[in-house]
Amino acid sequence: MYNDQTWFLKRAKMVPSHLACIDINSGQQWTYAQFTNLIKEWVHRLSLEQLKQGDRVAILANNHPELLAILFACGLKGYIYVPLNFRLSLIELTEILTNCEPAILITDYSYEELIYSLPVKKMLNREVRLEGKSFINESIQVTSISADEPWMIIYTGGTTGKSKGVQLSYNNVNWNAMNTIVSWGLSDRDCTVTYMPLFHTGGLNALSIPILMAGGTVVIGDRFDGKQAIEEIIKRKATISLFVPTMYQVMTQTETFKNSDFPNVKVFLSGGAPCPFTIYEQFEKKGLPFKEGYGLTEAGPNNFVIDVDAVKFKKGSVGKNMQFVDTLIVSVMNKPTAINEVGELWIRGKHVFTGYWRNEKETADVMNDEWLKTGDLAKMDAEGDYYIVGRKKDMIVTGGENVYPQEIEHCLIQHRMIREAAVIGLPDEKWGEVVTAFISLTEPASYSEKQLIDHCRQYLGGYKVPKAFVIVEELPKTHVGKIDKKKLLYLKP
Repeated sequence: MYNDQTWFLKRAKMVPSHLACIDINSGQQWTYAQFTNLIKEWVHRLSLEQLKQGDRVAILANNHPELLAILFACGLKGYIYVPLNFRLSLIELTEILTNCEPAILITDYSYEELIYSLPVKKMLNREVRLEGKSFINESIQVTSISADEPWMIIYTGGTTGKSKGVQLSYNNVNWNAMNTIVSWGLSDRDCTVTYMPLFHTGGLNALSIPILMAGGTVVIGDRFDGKQAIEEIIKRKATISLFVPTMYQVMTQTETFKNSDFPNVKVFLSGGAPCPFTIYEQFEKKGLPFKEGYGLTEAGPNNFVIDVDAVKFKKGSVGKNMQFVDTLIVSVMNKPTAINEVGELWIRGKHVFTGYWRNEKETADVMNDEWLKTGDLAKMDAEGDYYIVGRKKDMIVTGGENVYPQEIEHCLIQHRMIREAAVIGLPDEKWGEVVTAFISLTEPASYSEKQLIDHCRQYLGGYKVPKAFVIVEELPKTHVGKIDKKKLLYLKP
C-alpha cells in the first residue's frame, strides 16, 4: 500500500521559513527548513548504528522538540519509534523493553544512570551532538514501507494491569492528523503550547503532529508549570492548546490566568479525563472558548468535534464524530442503543490501531471486525451529540440499578468543600454493591457530611447518593495523572 513517509519534508518546502518547533526550556527555535536538517542528522546518526527496517528505536528522555525529529527520521527509514514513560519504575520499564526488544535506546543526561540497569543492546545520548557536520545539502535515502506497517508503539499504562504496546501504523497516524486538520480547521497559522508528555499519544498525535502537517508551530515544555504555561500561550500567540483537567485546575487558580484575556486563542481543549464543570465556568466567566474531547491511544486519539457555542448548552458533551470517524453505541447484546440510552462506544476508521504488539489475544478482545470496542460507556442525544459516561468496568450495580460514577463525581466536585472526588462500588451483601465516594477537601475543618449528602440529593436519585464517604489527603494517581481507582480499594473504609 502506498505510504507517503515524506509529508513533513514536502510541508517544509512549502513553508521553509515558518517556525516549526520551539523549546520552552532553552528558547531554541527551528524553522521548517532547520527542522528538516535536524531530521537529516538523525537519519545519519541512526544509520551509523546499522539498524534495519522494523527495528525498534526506544526513547527515554524528557520532552524536547528533537524527539519529534527522531520520530520523523524513524518514519523515513522504516524504524519503529517507541517512546517510554520516564515516570515508570525500573521493573515496569524492563517489562516493556523485554516485550518490544529495541535495537537501540536513545536517552538524555537525565536518565544516563538508569539505563545501565535496563535490558538494551545499544545506547545513544540525544544531547551529544555530531561536531563539524552539516546536513543542509544531504539527501535522504527513504526506505519504502507499507502504510499498514507500524510507525510507533505507544505503551498504555495505568489502571488495567500490565502495559500493552499499541501499534500505530503510518496510516493510523496520518489519517488522525488529516482528520484533525479538516474537522478542527487547523492551518499553518495555528500554534499550540504543549506540556503533554511526548511518550503518550496526547503529546504526539492529539495536536503536535496534526499542527506540523498543517504547517503550524508546536511549542514544547518539559515540566508543567501553570503560570509559565499561560505566559507561553500569550507570548507565542498560541491559537489552540490541550491540557488535562488537573493542569487546568492549577492554571485557573493563578493570578496570571485571572489577569489575562488570551486574544489569540481560538479554543482551549481538555482531554485525558472527565473535566469538572467548575473549570468550564472559569473559562465562561472570561468569555474564553473551552471544550472537552475524547480519545484513546488505540484510536487517534481524536474522534469528536463540538462547536464552541454548543458547549454553553451541552457541558460535558464531546460533540459529534469527526469527518472520517464512524461511531456506534451498542447494548450488552451488541445492538445499537436508543437515543439517550447508555451503551459501550465503538469506533471505526483508518485511525484505529493495528493491534497490540505481540499480544493477539488482547487485540482480539477489543476488536469486532473493523470496530474497536473502547470499553467506555456513552450516550447520544437527539441531536447526535455524544456524552462519555464512564468506563464500562467502573459501572456500579446497586440494588439492581445501574449507577455511573462519573455522574456522581461531577455532582460532588461542584460543592465548594470538594477538591477531588472518585466514586467506586464496594461489595455489599444486601445491595450487591454500595456507592462509595473517596474525596479530598478544600478546607478539612469545614467538612460536613450532611451538607454533602443534601447537595447530592438535590441533583441525584436516592440510589445514586453515596452511602459512604472516605476522606483522603490526595487521591492516588496513575503515571499520566488520572485517578487510579484500583488503588482506592486499598483505602476502603
